[in-house]
Amino acid sequence: MSGTEQAPARTRRRGDDLVRAIHASVLAEVIEVGVGGLTMEGIAKRAATAKTSLYRRWASPRELLLDALHEAHPEEVPSLSADDLRGDLINALRQLVSWMVTPAATAVMAIMNERHRYPDLVDALYEQVFGARGGTVTSVVLRHYADQGKLDPDLLTPVVRDIGEALVFKRALDTGVLPDDETLVAIVDQAVLPAVGILPVPGR
Repeated sequence: MSGTEQAPARTRRRGDDLVRAIHASVLAEVIEVGVGGLTMEGIAKRAATAKTSLYRRWASPRELLLDALHEAHPEEVPSLSADDLRGDLINALRQLVSWMVTPAATAVMAIMNERHRYPDLVDALYEQVFGARGGTVTSVVLRHYADQGKLDPDLLTPVVRDIGEALVFKRALDTGVLPDDETLVAIVDQAVLPAVGILPVPGR
């Protein structure tokens, strides 16, 4: 570098940019070191920011972790007109599959792998992340259609609300790959819709 050239000045991150960097760092940290190894020092170092920046907003590493997972968790938004249940369910499962390849999904698995050691954290995960985002993605769709009078709410048992996600995870576990679009369509047509009283259309 010549004497007249200068290194580019580093831009100080603020606001949303800083929060996104911190969220990415806590997810990476829990994947690498586990729940027990999660510290504010480690998160701050990975995010290249001061530890005080973290404590201004979060009281503990686990509070920060839950906040990051909440922001990264998919939240299905079904059609307001409630006129395409099949399409909304398929889109919900696509959204789930897309989330399954994110650092947030890997971080959730890291937590679940240690659920026997940190049951309070798992309870908080279900309450502050999954529950706060509406539960499973297909349950958001099914409840929306029931609220609009398009489905019998009595049919939306816990098993029915979870069946789409359960089959997605089972296929991924059985085959080692994420379900493709054809499989997602089959799950909706052959499992979710019949469970709420809608028979498959021949030839579809």
